[in-house]
Amino acid sequence: MMTLEELRDNWKLASVIDWDMTPEDAVTLYLEWGNNPATGRRRIMSKSDESFYFVVNTWKDPAIIYFIRRNSEEAVELARIDMPEELRNRFTESVSHLKGVYPVNDEIRVWLEEQLYD
Repeated sequence: MMTLEELRDNWKLASVIDWDMTPEDAVTLYLEWGNNPATGRRRIMSKSDESFYFVVNTWKDPAIIYFIRRNSEEAVELARIDMPEELRNRFTESVSHLKGVYPVNDEIRVWLEEQLYD
């Protein structure tokens, strides 16, 4: 599994991040029942279509950011990223310490973009 530094050094991957993809959108888009124009997103045309996006997983403590590659066959965690403690604490508080897999919020997105592109 890659680190944040390895992801930053892999411009091909860092340049195709879908910042608007959420875990729910990915499931909807890549499952057969969600692959239609009514979802408001693009359609999946072949098995080679894929999305790259971030999620925050709070099932274990501490919460971790994962960079995911999703296609119609699988979701693969490509990178595991630790957050600064203050950022992690604010995120965990924002989801009321509930366990789950969440989209990145604006604060985490800004932090990730700074880490990847500066």
